[in-house]
Amino acid sequence: MSTAELHTLTGAYALHALPEDERLAFERHLGACEACAQEVRELSATAARLGLAVSVAPPPALRERVLRDITTVRQEAPASGRSARAGGSPGRAGRWSTYALAACVAAAAAFGGVAVWQNQVAQDARQEAARAAQHNEQVARVLTAPDAATSAADLGNGARGTVVVSQSVNRAVFLASDMARPPGGKVYQLWFDDGGTMRSAGLMDPSATDDAVLLDGPVDRASGMGITVEPAGGSEQPTSDPVALMEFQDA
Repeated sequence: MSTAELHTLTGAYALHALPEDERLAFERHLGACEACAQEVRELSATAARLGLAVSVAPPPALRERVLRDITTVRQEAPASGRSARAGGSPGRAGRWSTYALAACVAAAAAFGGVAVWQNQVAQDARQEAARAAQHNEQVARVLTAPDAATSAADLGNGARGTVVVSQSVNRAVFLASDMARPPGGKVYQLWFDDGGTMRSAGLMDPSATDDAVLLDGPVDRASGMGITVEPAGGSEQPTSDPVALMEFQDA
């Protein structure tokens, strides 16, 4: 992908809408392009504000109004005279009106439930959009920091790992490329190396072979990072030999 094409991906990146390979390529580009980095920060902030916008919900009094209006609809009079003599059932029309009224009440109640469900779905979507925008913004802050320092390592079988650390932001980002998926029921877990003591830094997506992971927690005095294969959900301490150990470089 050319540099000119990468310049056009700021909007899609801010909306978390790029395929994995393009996202990884664009994040590498961010480290060398201040114009794109600034545009991503602005678009991410805008996306977050739009995602948090309040949606239009049905008026709270709608259910009560529907129930009130139902009571004003006249029921049909009981069958009499000619219809009764013709064999009609005197109570049939009344019963059908009762059934219709019950159906309307049930529909009104169901409408209220659907409105609550739709509002919850919208709220969940807004929260997810806000989390994605915040993740993108934090990753961009690390990659574009003036003191960002990069270390790379061969992870075997053609896979590569790159860690970018910013002491001023006090965060680190791990970029994986062509990593083999972990065995079933397992997950890659990242660790900060605090002078030989390993501190959990989060889990990778087990379904992703290319990924950009914002390590959990601050860098602080960590001198490097490691990757191990752990049971799903992660471990408090490493339980397997490291897939890789990477030292942090100074800016």
